[in-house]
Amino acid sequence: MMLKPLAATLVALTMMDAAVGAADAPLQITRAGSRAVNAGPAQWFTGEVKVEMLYTPSGAERTSAGSVTFSPGARTNWHSHPLGQTLIVTAGVGRVQQWGGAVQEIRAGDVVHIPPEVKHWHGAAPGSAMTHIAVQEAQDGKTADWLEAVSEVQYGPAAVPVGAPFSAYTPPTD
Repeated sequence: MMLKPLAATLVALTMMDAAVGAADAPLQITRAGSRAVNAGPAQWFTGEVKVEMLYTPSGAERTSAGSVTFSPGARTNWHSHPLGQTLIVTAGVGRVQQWGGAVQEIRAGDVVHIPPEVKHWHGAAPGSAMTHIAVQEAQDGKTADWLEAVSEVQYGPAAVPVGAPFSAYTPPTD
């Protein structure tokens, strides 16, 4: 009956070897200027948008990150993420809105966390370009569910300025 303990020991050693192998994997560095910058797909964005994928997962990894630059007035469609998304604003002034909520102003240095499955959009303010780093995880190979375009009525109202109370704002209805 030594077979079961021996098998368990071999499985444990195999798992440890795999864990040690992962820890021994080399760091990956991609230098500034070495990554492709592509136009944001017209079916997901309004206006001119440039996307530079900073990291694309491989193997069992799920996290991806991209630097997204929106020209003034450009924005995403409404969408959601199965495991949420974090935006790190690196330049300019932008806007973000959760379905049914106020359009909120975001600026360089702001960090926005969008919980899983929350319908939202984000993009540049009318008078400013905006760049953010978007970080999200894939679930079953998918990072986003893309929906309808943001209408001019939805985009158009003045954003709630940073630090202003939301109580004075009533979102428009389409």
